[in-house]
Amino acid sequence: MTRIKICGVTSIEQALDCVAAGADSVGVNFVPSSPRRVDEARARAIANAIGDRALVVGVVAGLDLQRMRALRDATGVGCLQLHGDERPSDVEALLPHAYKAVRVASAEDVAAADAMPGDYVMVDAKVGSALGGTGHVFDWSLVVGLAARRRVVLAGGLTPDNVADAIAKVHPWCVDVASGVESAPGVKDMGRVHAFIQGVRSVPAPG
Repeated sequence: MTRIKICGVTSIEQALDCVAAGADSVGVNFVPSSPRRVDEARARAIANAIGDRALVVGVVAGLDLQRMRALRDATGVGCLQLHGDERPSDVEALLPHAYKAVRVASAEDVAAADAMPGDYVMVDAKVGSALGGTGHVFDWSLVVGLAARRRVVLAGGLTPDNVADAIAKVHPWCVDVASGVESAPGVKDMGRVHAFIQGVRSVPAPG
């Protein structure tokens, strides 16, 4: 069964509602430029409230290894999603509790994603200099082969309307959504969250 990550939660209530709806993980965003950014205290409160009911992932960009480790320890997030220009060696140093997000628009980008260490890798849409959360879809056919080899987290413009099609075409290990289930940046629309999860669950397991 495809896993579900609801990214960019900004409150304890949002996070708990998403987990109750069926999310396997929730993301808290530490990137200063993001409208979904939360501080360490808010992230720690969310992680404490979720406990072991779901994985809490911290989204980071532009931090060195020491700062990433300190942030993970201070907030209690279970995993870090590296969404900037981090090197493969940075990912390697944080394993097994980290994975790299790679923005994809070409076969070369897919090769870069495949070269990232660890069991997991995220693929997202490449839209200018934006790090993510753009609501744009990329060409899913580019990552079908990658998803057959790796535990791929598929992101980029997923919504309740297209997630079933995305899963049927790519067969990712996990799907990640932020703007596709919001009424405004950082404000989750629980009707859309439920519809998204229903869309994921509607796809028969392969084989």
